[in-house]
Amino acid sequence: MPSPMGDLTYIWPFWAAAAFGYLLGSIPFGLILTRLAGLGDIRSIGSGNFGATNVLRTGNKSLAALTLILDGGKGAAAVLLANMYGPDTAVLAGGGAFLGHLFPVWLKFKGGKGVATYLGVMLAINWPTGLLCCLTWLVVAAVLRYSSLAALIAVLAGPGFVYWLGNWQMMELAAFMAVLVFIRHHQNIRRLLTGAEPKIGAK
Repeated sequence: MPSPMGDLTYIWPFWAAAAFGYLLGSIPFGLILTRLAGLGDIRSIGSGNFGATNVLRTGNKSLAALTLILDGGKGAAAVLLANMYGPDTAVLAGGGAFLGHLFPVWLKFKGGKGVATYLGVMLAINWPTGLLCCLTWLVVAAVLRYSSLAALIAVLAGPGFVYWLGNWQMMELAAFMAVLVFIRHHQNIRRLLTGAEPKIGAK
């Protein structure tokens, strides 16, 4: 019979990586930045989300860009730091960071929609896949002018890009994150279907 302590000794780095990623991912940069800028609680305007798209609704483009970078950066940082202990811990830390952004413990588990953090995780784990997802978002957003639709298509394509590039270890994580992004965008999907979703740049 395997020793319980031996099993714990083996698995604790994986739990630690997931917990570290979660805590890092749960930092609500959009909320912090808008409050520091004197713009109040970002959750009281627009979609109520603290992601870059809603920060942009304040009219402060530089603050929205910084939110986008930091939300993506925390996912990438979790992966890159955990990767020092192996690819398995990197995947768990990336998944943890993504869950932390969606369900932050500091905000009663009411978080963002996860697109920027998704892209950060993908770029850090496998940069070609992440780059393809980013390019997909940019092309769809430029052509159709819907940020939410661009995000949904980009994350849906993510597992396919992983399959194409042969990174099997990342495929399950990409699919898992994509499902959660779709769930978090259920209101956007409803508005897209009814033609009520605002386009990029619309007032």
